[in-house]
Amino acid sequence: MPDAKSKQELLNRLRTIEGHIRGIQKMVDGDAYCIDVITQTQAIQAALEKFNAGLLESHLSHCVTTAIQGSDAKERERVLGELMTVFSHGAARRAPARRSK
Repeated sequence: MPDAKSKQELLNRLRTIEGHIRGIQKMVDGDAYCIDVITQTQAIQAALEKFNAGLLESHLSHCVTTAIQGSDAKERERVLGELMTVFSHGAARRAPARRSK
């Protein structure tokens, strides 16, 4: 887990994202212009990406570094496997959808 300062920064970012989501709910309820809603959801997606980057940085600095420097080969493989899984799933989600013919 991240140190206390990093954890607080991550929590603050999540609270900000939560506030933006509530704002979008109000926009949809108030029949806001679709492009305005999309613009706001894109901002939330960018904020989530920054959150993930911060959490990943913490994970790499602490958990992964500890596992790599440790003597337990299975733990090293496990931690590296987790990273590969997370990034392969992320890449698959970002890949453009293929159209069937």
